[in-house]
Parts: sequence; C-alpha cells; structure tokens
Amino acid sequence: MDNTGKEKEAIQLMADADKKVKSSGSFLGGMFGGNHKVEEACEMYARAANMFKMAKNWSAAGNAFCEAAKLHMQLQNKHDSATSFVDAGNAFKKADPQEAINCLNTAIDIYTDMGRFTIAAKHHITIAEIYESELVDIEKAIAHFEQAADYYKGEESNSSANKCLLKVGSYSAQLEQYPKAIEIYEQVGTNTMDNPLLKYSAKEYFFKATLCHFIVDELNAKLAVEKYEEMFPAFSDSRECKLLKKLLEAHEEQNCEAFTEAVKEYDSVSRLDQWLTTMLLRIKKTIQGDAGDLK
Repeated sequence: MDNTGKEKEAIQLMADADKKVKSSGSFLGGMFGGNHKVEEACEMYARAANMFKMAKNWSAAGNAFCEAAKLHMQLQNKHDSATSFVDAGNAFKKADPQEAINCLNTAIDIYTDMGRFTIAAKHHITIAEIYESELVDIEKAIAHFEQAADYYKGEESNSSANKCLLKVGSYSAQLEQYPKAIEIYEQVGTNTMDNPLLKYSAKEYFFKATLCHFIVDELNAKLAVEKYEEMFPAFSDSRECKLLKKLLEAHEEQNCEAFTEAVKEYDSVSRLDQWLTTMLLRIKKTIQGDAGDLK
C-alpha cells in the first residue's frame, strides 16, 4: 500500500499547525482564543505523527509527537504531554534509539512529578531494554533496571521489582560484580521462599548466588550452601543443591573430569542456559590443568 500521499498530507498538517502556534503567540491571536489555537495545533501534530507512522517515517513521527507534547505542557496538560513524549519515544525507537531514550526520560520526569511511579518504572524498563539490545551499554541498562526496581518497591509491586532486580543480578555477575549479584540473588531468594506460589523459584536464586560465591572462593560457596539449606530446607533436596555439592567436591580434589561429568548429568535433565554455562566455565577455569570447556 502506497503511503506517500499520507506523508505529504502529514507535512502539510505540520506546516498548518506551525502557523496556528505562531498566530496564537501574536498579540491579536492571544486576545482571540490563543489557547484554543494551541489545542487545535496539538491535535494537528498528533494526526500528522500518526500519518508519518503509516508512512513508516519514524523520525518525522517522533518529531511531530514531540511538538504535540511541548504544546500540551504549555497548556498545563501534564498527563497528555507525558503520553505524547512516550509516543515519540516509541516512534524514535525504530530510527534513533538515543532520541527515544531522551523522550522517555522527559516523560519519566513528568510522571514522577505527578507521583505516577509505577508508570515511570515501566518506562525505565523500556529504556533499559534499548540499552540492552540497541545501544549495548549494559552499565546503563543496569542503572535503569535498578531505578525501575526502586520505584516498584516504593509502590509495593514486589514481583515487578524482583523481575528488574534479577536482570541486575544477571548482568552484574556477567560483569564480574559478584558481591552485588550475590546480594540480589539472596534478597530475591529470601523474598520468594515464603511465598507458596513463588518458593519453587527460590532454589534457582540460591543456586545462582552460590555459583557467584564459588567463582570468588570455594570456602565461601561451601558456607553459602550450608546457610541456604538452613534458611530454606527444601533447597537440600533440589537438583541444584546436589550439583553444587558434587562441584565443590570435584573442585576440592581438583578433578576436572568429575566436575564436567556432574555438569553433563545436570544438563541432560535441565538444559543449561548461556548465563549458567558462563559461570560454570569461570569456576572450572580455577581448577588446575583445565582445558576450558564443559565437554
């Protein structure tokens, strides 16, 4: 379907909206319904933005939504302004990730000013995901996931906060920030172990915390296993705990083959994901004479 006509129409609408804004600012325009003209211009920018979207001109759509957002702010329509900045961010995501982040940050400032922390948290997650996949800046992704978690905690949305924290834990471990990762996995594990619906996941978080301990120091890992078994008795019977004990034994004996065999046995039932594979390889490298793989 040819949408070039839509794009031309959108460009014309933008020009007409610009004229309306200029005339509203003149002395006579101000006397004769200046605000009404600004409201009309707002609608025109939004319509133009949607036409640009149909034509897949994402940058132009983002710019048009930004114009609408600024006018909404001028009219003190904070909620509409924030919504338009979010629309702009979503359009820019497809063309200019950094500009998308700028728009979403502006929307977040408006939402936090209005006390709408849950919505602000949601947009922090969107920004974190742009840093994850588009701009590949994991440190900045972590910062936004942490901010989202803080806002969710403040609003008592603990399961949403935990989801964000687990992302932070996963990335912190990858960046070798083990104490931070351990703290998060312990915190989320402790939060979930008393919840009948979530306690099944607690063993996974204690498992991950122990692996982070293990990379740093074998004794710490041993003590961590004992501590988690005491805190959460169901952990003792889990496959994760049994694997950890086999790995600790193999590590103590500096036995690469036993280490690899234990991992293979676990993997045959529960497939290892990329994160677990990375952590297990890091532990295995601390065994002397290691060849550097898990096969």
